[in-house]
Amino acid sequence: MTITRLAEMRDAGEPIAMITAYDFPSAEVVEQAGVDLVLVGDSAANCVLGYDSTVPVGMDEMTILAKAVRRGLKTPLLVGDLPFGSYEASNELAIASSQRLVKEAGCDAVKLEGGGASVERAEAIIEAGIPVMGHVGLTPQTATALGGMKAQGRTADRAIKVADDALALERVGCFAIVIEAVPEAVAAMIVAKLDTPTIGIGAGNATSGQVLVLHDLAGINDGHLAKFVKRYADVRGEMLKGVEQYVSEVRSGSFPGPEHVYSVEPSELDGLRRRLDEGDLESSYSWDWEPLP
Repeated sequence: MTITRLAEMRDAGEPIAMITAYDFPSAEVVEQAGVDLVLVGDSAANCVLGYDSTVPVGMDEMTILAKAVRRGLKTPLLVGDLPFGSYEASNELAIASSQRLVKEAGCDAVKLEGGGASVERAEAIIEAGIPVMGHVGLTPQTATALGGMKAQGRTADRAIKVADDALALERVGCFAIVIEAVPEAVAAMIVAKLDTPTIGIGAGNATSGQVLVLHDLAGINDGHLAKFVKRYADVRGEMLKGVEQYVSEVRSGSFPGPEHVYSVEPSELDGLRRRLDEGDLESSYSWDWEPLP
């Protein structure tokens, strides 16, 4: 997958499938499933690292996760999320963080959140030769300033702000823009003003494509789900069944069974018993040996 191909898909009306994933086995699964884009999102903070929000995750963690995903991908375009604190302070910091995700982790592009100063950061990164995906609407890194993790653009004033941010990101050259948690009718009006591919998450069907977190759609995590999430599997439930059965079999002594153990020739076993009884070991330690039964 290439940025040019994504633009072609948008122009042809071919829906773009994007998934957020965080590790090697997940990357192998989404590769085999035929997704177009893979985002290593800072939502890893919540989904795999146990934080209460995306804010605590840093560049070291994002780089490690992106490296793992890179090793499992061949076809999809890989986008690395710039975590909170890795780009806001200056263009120089934004470029350095982006270069790290590209050079160390093998990302094809980076993503940053919001408009305002983020537009300038996006422009600087793009001028440094790194493709950028924008993100408007609900921006989890700054959700507190937006009134919490809730839908955006539900008033004309807020919708204009989302549109302004999206148009500004397009003007500086973002190759795609994520629109999150925006009413479908509002998203449709914004998309109609853009020539850039858009990826929706809780923004309806007007966008060029959709993105969900693998851990959400596959039912890997438990707990509250956003309105826009659809469960396609119950991986956590199946994992729990398997682990419970394993624990039960270990405690009952039925695992491991004969099919799970290795054999040895009787003559070799006799030789081992004799040498152990004689204390014939290469160790330099002195032991008091008791004959084997």
